[in-house]
Parts: sequence; C-alpha cells; structure tokens
Amino acid sequence: MSTDSPSNSPFALNADEIARLDAIRAGLLDPSPRLIGSLDQWGLADTYESYAEIASYRELSIAMDDGTELDVSLSVPRNLAPGQTCPVVVLPAPLNKYGHRAYLGMFPRWALGGYVVLAYSQRGLAASGGEIQVAGPQDVADATTLINWLTSQEGVDSERIGFFGASYGAGTSLLAAAKDRRIKAVAGTSAWGDLFASLYENGTRHLKAFEELVKLFGEEKCSKEFRNVIEKIRNNIIDDEVREFAEVRSPKNYLAEYNDFATPILMATAWHETIFSVPAVVDFFTDLTVPKSLLVQIGDHGNSELPGLAGLFSKPTEMAYRWMDYYLGGHAGDGREPRFGVRSEYMHNLLSDLRNPDWESYVLPPRRFHLAEAAGERDGQLTDGQPQSGWSRSLKATGRDAGVYVAPKLIQTGLAERAGLPHVYRTAELDRDLAAVWTTAPFTQSMRLQGTAEVRVAVKPRAMDATIVAYLLDCDPATGKAQIITHAPYTVTNAEAGQATTVTFPLQPAHYVLAAGRRLQLVIGTHDPFFSDANSAPTTLDITAPEGAGAYLDVPLGSVD
Repeated sequence: MSTDSPSNSPFALNADEIARLDAIRAGLLDPSPRLIGSLDQWGLADTYESYAEIASYRELSIAMDDGTELDVSLSVPRNLAPGQTCPVVVLPAPLNKYGHRAYLGMFPRWALGGYVVLAYSQRGLAASGGEIQVAGPQDVADATTLINWLTSQEGVDSERIGFFGASYGAGTSLLAAAKDRRIKAVAGTSAWGDLFASLYENGTRHLKAFEELVKLFGEEKCSKEFRNVIEKIRNNIIDDEVREFAEVRSPKNYLAEYNDFATPILMATAWHETIFSVPAVVDFFTDLTVPKSLLVQIGDHGNSELPGLAGLFSKPTEMAYRWMDYYLGGHAGDGREPRFGVRSEYMHNLLSDLRNPDWESYVLPPRRFHLAEAAGERDGQLTDGQPQSGWSRSLKATGRDAGVYVAPKLIQTGLAERAGLPHVYRTAELDRDLAAVWTTAPFTQSMRLQGTAEVRVAVKPRAMDATIVAYLLDCDPATGKAQIITHAPYTVTNAEAGQATTVTFPLQPAHYVLAAGRRLQLVIGTHDPFFSDANSAPTTLDITAPEGAGAYLDVPLGSVD
C-alpha cells in the first residue's frame, strides 16, 4: 500500500497512519523516553520500549555493484554471545514513498523472535538511488549484493536467510529466490505469478490498475526500458518487447529453479484482487513442487496484510512469522507449525477459515447452466438440461458501462468488502441496451461457489475487434439487490465483421456462499472503466449461442453442508 499523495490515491494512508509511521521511526532512531513516550497515543510505547531493550536500529546506505546506493534499515539483536548467530529476514519495500519504512510496524515481532532484519527500498523508490526496474534483473542482482553484505556482518547466520515482501516487495522476493539459493524461505503477500497476465487478460488491457501503478512509480523515476513499455501498453502495442519485459519478471517462468532449490514459498492474494492476476497466482502455486501455502482472502490488493505491516494482527503476516520460524529457526510467531496447502475465507465472512491440501481438492465440480431465451431486450434464463440455440441478443457499445462494473473504487471497494459492506447493484436498473442478463431460478438451499467459473458464448461484432465483460452476481429476488461474485473481460481481435466468433474464458476464481432463495445472475456488458475497450464507439455487437454446445456458464457449485 502506498502513502503517496494525492490523498485520493486508492493506495494512500491517512494522516494518522502517516503520523504514526513517522513517530515510530523517530523513536527507533532515538529511543529516548520522550520519543518512545509519544507513541503512547497509539498504544505502542511499551512495544517499542521493549524493542529498544533487545535490538538496535539504524538506517544506512549500501552501495550496489554499479555504485548505486540503496536506502536500508537494519535491526540487530543486542547482547549476542561471542560467535552467536541469528536468522535473517530481508524485506524489499512495497511500492510507496516511504519505501522500507512501511515495514517498521513489523520490526518488534521480528526482533522479539531473534531475527536480524534488513529492510530496503529497491532502485528508484524512496531515498534509494537509480531508476525503477520493476523487479527486473538489476533488482534481483541487488538482492544478491545485499545478501553478500549481510553475510559479512557479525551475528548473521548465512544458512538461515529468508525474504518477506508485500506487493512489489513480494515480487522482488520471489524473483530473488529464483536466482540465489541462499534464500531458504519466501513469504509474499499480494504477490504476482505472471506479470503479463496481470497487464493483459484475455486480450484486454487492465488500464485502470496499470495507470494507478505508473502514478505510484512516477514515470520520471522509471528506466528507459520501462518508460518505453508504458507507452506501448497505453497505445495497445503488445509486442515482443512488452512480453519479454513481463516474462523476465514473472515467477512462473522460474519454476525449475524453485523446485530445484526446494525453496518453501508462502503466498497470499485476494478474491477481488484488481492489480495482479489471481488465476496466474493459482497456476504458479499449483505447479510448485516445494513446500507451499496459499492464502486467499476477502478484499482487494493489499487490504488483508495492511494491519500486519502496521504491527497489528493479520492472517498473512501471522502466517509469514510462522513460515520463517519453521524454516529459519526463529520464534516471531505463535509457536505453531505453518499450514500447508490452500487456506481461504469466503465472501463476505472474515471469520471463515477453510483449508484444503491443494487447489485441486479445493475446487468444486462444475455445474453447467445454459444461456436461454435471450431475445430483444428481454432477460434470459440460466437453465439446467439441454443447450439452447436460435437466440441472439444485440448490445450497444457506447464507451459507457451499463451500471455494473468490477468495483466502484480500486482498492477501497475491497476494503469495504472486508468490513462486510460489499457494493450493492440494483439489477433492474441496469441498462439493457448495453448489457444482457441471464438469471437462475432461486436456489432452495444454501449453495457454495468454490473455484473458477467459465463462460462460453459467440460474439458477432460489427467491426474487427470487440470487447465484452462478464459479471457473475448474487441476486436477491425479493429486493432486486445484487452483489458481485466474480468477473472477467474478453476481447475478440481480428474477427470478420458480421461473423460470430465463439469464445470460452474463465472468470476470476471465487469463494462465495449463496443463501437459500438467492439467484445467480450473469451479466454481459460492453464496457468497464477498469479495462481497455476495443469496441468502436458507437457500434453494436451480438451475443449468440454457438452451434453444438450452445452458450453456457459453468459454475463450481455445491450445497453447503
């Protein structure tokens, strides 16, 4: 999460959070009674007084191989016996103007656990020199240089080094572990598995999230290579240079290294993650053969771990403490062993906690609903039984959404979901000129949707390219109110105008419980402000049922025990 201004940034911390972070840093640099005592307004004075008794804190610059200096903070346990060494955790910064200081809330736990802690800002972030490389090869080389520096320090056990990172720091941690086998464990929250899939899903650019990230980076700080990629993505030039840029920075391409090194990997993501591709994280997790754990929670990018980074409780950071303790021999966690496999919450119950040994056993078998009786502007039905054909539904594409979208606000909508306040849509008010709607009969019992839904339709554009966006909603027929479960865009390219193209594509994975009496509702629209739009505006496109299998929605659905 970022602390950047302007205050309307979806990543921004509020004034109190910034003041707390600044006060913690001042108290760490000068643990005098006055400065430590100032933390009492947040209930933190005792915590950091205890920290100052057991560990020393300092900030410094460390020169990389090319002379670039990185901004670093270092915590070392006090009063070590001669020859005594400690496990080490390295924390590459998330993407924010405070850089490594975003982790200051975690320092007391790591110190109490007996760890040496080195947190740092990657090139171009905060006070570090150089240009932003986006977890590129230079950033990975810097991680190795920092490990080299660490292993020359007293009290450091070179055989017990782990990396923990949030968001940008998670990517750096994973990619560093693919190149340096001295990294014995990795934990990454709001991680990515495939950077290209995060930028470009089903032929559709994730423009809103991309532009917000570019704002945070600051284009003037970016490398020439990255600036060139930024312009190409903006101009929809998805060529070999863009693909190579993303591929080099994608952990999925280093599976052989992780599996060969046997590096234990813990990752956390969110059901409504709008920055990095959740399917790519799942695929990466599934293909790993190392000790591994995946946590999926309610909300959006960075929502779940933010309290933990501030020193409070969060599942991702508590799991990270356990993970490092288990593999590095510290005692920052609660003493219990880590949980392997898949751990998840279901929307929108923060108290839910389901566990499965792997993704395959986690996913429920698909149940097929056919899209039927959609003609004119009438809503259609999602039905069991035989495929339906012979219908066609025309949609206008005007560059305007129909009243349903991925989220009203990047990041902030996910935070509201974590508070049990998902955004409510009134589906009767959706513009049927711009979207088609299909609905199931009410379910007679509570149902659990667990896994990845899939949509198959035929798209007949009036031009060569066309974009559609599918949304799956939970609809209450008594009130007409609905909440989003999952979504995905799809862009048909180089189609023959007036000819139908059959498309089959997955929606984002989801874990959702439908109450008895509720309906599933599939909405297909032509525009969402989160994504690029290939439709010529204004234009018209038709949604039809392909011959043979027809149009369908497959949903991983089962009854609630």
